[in-house]
Amino acid sequence: MTAQASRAAVFARLHDTGVFVVANASDPGSARLLGGLGFPALATTSAGLAFALGRPDASNLLRRDEVLGNAAAIAAATDLPVSADLESGYGQTPQDVAETVRLAAAAGLVGCSIEDATGVPDAPVLDLAEAVDRVAAAAAAARGLPFDFVLTARSENFLYGRPDLADTIARLQAFEQAGADVLYAPGLPDAAAVRAVCSSVGRPVNVLASPALGPVAELASLGVRRVSLGSAFARAALGGLLTAATEVIEHGTLGFLTGAPTYARLNSLLRN
Repeated sequence: MTAQASRAAVFARLHDTGVFVVANASDPGSARLLGGLGFPALATTSAGLAFALGRPDASNLLRRDEVLGNAAAIAAATDLPVSADLESGYGQTPQDVAETVRLAAAAGLVGCSIEDATGVPDAPVLDLAEAVDRVAAAAAAARGLPFDFVLTARSENFLYGRPDLADTIARLQAFEQAGADVLYAPGLPDAAAVRAVCSSVGRPVNVLASPALGPVAELASLGVRRVSLGSAFARAALGGLLTAATEVIEHGTLGFLTGAPTYARLNSLLRN
């Protein structure tokens, strides 16, 4: 068994019972830090990469080669399983999405997510039939790989001003039938919505962590199998930078250093 196949098997098994948290890393450095803290698996974050490149986060603003290059660097920096946020699959056709999945595997990844967002403001979510065709193509490509590759299918309704729980569940059910291994509807508003999703599908459900949804233990009691952080760590890191820079520019003081890790500690963590 190759190292990638071994990581893939670990990632697949993590979804079998209980709940686990997948930490979203923006770059190899954050991947090594997060891995050293004990997270069992990592994922990339399109928002974190976009912010690092000086761009807002929105569909179609990142190129496939940029995303896969970032993901490959993260996968190479850790022994943990790494799944990638591949937005809508970076292509106009289901065949394009399938090729993106194959390229993701070639980059060292053991899973990915494909969403149904369009990047078009007036019609932000794909028609269901088109979305299902794209998930089916991604699933077929994943099944054609020589190791387990966990495909997550995402319904983006709640992120794009369409808080229709019934339609969201219908989409996730259709994605399940199309071959998705994990189902995901980021932005669910409350525990009742999470419970409704988990009880309506037969595949593991990933939930985006949110203060409104409570801690991991509560999500587990609702039926959630995987919790992801999305852009949370990237936003926390940039928030720390903004706070520190604002203090320096407005007050000329360095109080922010009190809570910052030392140079030696970061060097030690990355060395290990």
